[in-house]
Amino acid sequence: MALKPLILEMGTGIDLHGQNATEAARRAVWNAVHQSSLMGLSLFGPDTSKNMIVEVTVAITRPEEVDEEIVLAVLPHGTGKLKVINGGMEIEGTEGSGDFTLIANAAVIAKIDV
Repeated sequence: MALKPLILEMGTGIDLHGQNATEAARRAVWNAVHQSSLMGLSLFGPDTSKNMIVEVTVAITRPEEVDEEIVLAVLPHGTGKLKVINGGMEIEGTEGSGDFTLIANAAVIAKIDV
């Protein structure tokens, strides 16, 4: 048996004023996983959702500030693995204000053993 990808979902998360990289990343992952339904997952066995591996990649401008435990806590099923890379966007609302909006992108791949 080998792990095979079942579904890929993408999401975007934004922290408007808090400049919290973890919150933007968490929202991106939440957005990704709440756009799909794995209705046929039980066809592969009763424990498939519990045993699946969920690979999460988050792109954000401040990858070193992301708390892995908080981000992976939004996954409803499976065992999460997080990779955080440099990317996303950081936009200053009013020039010189120091008020930045952080935008994160997430790709979530659920893999099952088939």
